[in-house]
Amino acid sequence: MSASNELEKAATAYALDAVRLDKQGQRGRAITLYQKAIESLLQLVQLYPEYGLNKVYVQRAIAYQERIKALQGAVSSTEMNEASHNDGEGGGATMGGNGNGKSNSEELVVTEKPKVSWEEVIGLETAKKAVKEAIVYPVQRPDLFPLGWPRGILLFGPPGCGKTLLAAAVATEIDANFYSIDAASIMSKWLGEAEQNVAKLFGSARKSSNEGKPAIVFVDELDSLLGQHSNEVGGEIRVRNQFLKEMDGIVDKGKNLHVYVIGATNKPWDLDWAFIRRFQKRILVPLADHATRLSMLKLYSSNLQIDKDVDLHELARLSEGFSGSDIRDVCQSAQLKLIGEFFESGKAMDKEAKPRALTMADFRQILEERKPSVSLDMLSMYNRWFEAFKAL
Repeated sequence: MSASNELEKAATAYALDAVRLDKQGQRGRAITLYQKAIESLLQLVQLYPEYGLNKVYVQRAIAYQERIKALQGAVSSTEMNEASHNDGEGGGATMGGNGNGKSNSEELVVTEKPKVSWEEVIGLETAKKAVKEAIVYPVQRPDLFPLGWPRGILLFGPPGCGKTLLAAAVATEIDANFYSIDAASIMSKWLGEAEQNVAKLFGSARKSSNEGKPAIVFVDELDSLLGQHSNEVGGEIRVRNQFLKEMDGIVDKGKNLHVYVIGATNKPWDLDWAFIRRFQKRILVPLADHATRLSMLKLYSSNLQIDKDVDLHELARLSEGFSGSDIRDVCQSAQLKLIGEFFESGKAMDKEAKPRALTMADFRQILEERKPSVSLDMLSMYNRWFEAFKAL
């Protein structure tokens, strides 16, 4: 076993035993084991200084340290002495829940269903068409698909362009159970149990489908979980392998199951090839074009008081290269600047007073002060990757 695997296994065992003893009221022994878990995690970070999940391990160590501080005031010297003699006992405990009656995997389910309609996904016609063909139509008429349908859909492109919105819209359209996960929630909350929770998650999704309700597993920041890493430790390797196994299960053996995995990433070039090929649909979610930016400006300015001199067509031209998120931020920033001016004038204390309307000059000033969040170099990288791996 490698040093990283040993340290991770030790940290897991110490942490689980510490939690068990903590719940039993054995504070002294719990503190000692929390400390050992911290030591193992920090050694792991030092061993792999460039490792992508170091932030997760440090967060766990900080959480354990905070728990130690909370316990220390209530611990007698006798308990501490007993703990120092017994800290090697009681290993092998497991944690089946989180203390609130829910299993760890159940925490991943979004209980409030997304309420996003197709109309709210402005533009992205090519992406919407591809998603409808892959998910919506097979759910509505599975009998028309004798060769089956794609169950892995990869949405990639610049940040802030609507990947998450697209996934939410399709979940609403087919009234699916929506399971939203990310690398941090899987790897940090349940150290040592991550792969079991992946299995439980997919098991729950399959059960949902068998009971007649489609299921969508949405993985945000997919590259963090399934990307290529120069240094990997045992926990991530096990999670990746479990994810591969589960995806193979729904793709190759799923028969008529309506279980779909939608992955979203801003860095498709970081994905491992083993996962790329399991996403039969690979869809670019691009920056908004002129017509889409105009529609967004109309939507976001509809709740604002704007002067008649505001030319939305001109603003759409001036915002070339801006993402949907950038467009919203421009409108929000213009309003915030206006409200700030209103308060500084002292008029805001008069409940009857209203701020002036936003003018074209206000929007121009914001556009001069802001740059697009996506560079031309980034765009060329997305286009090159799309040409190499596209699958619409």
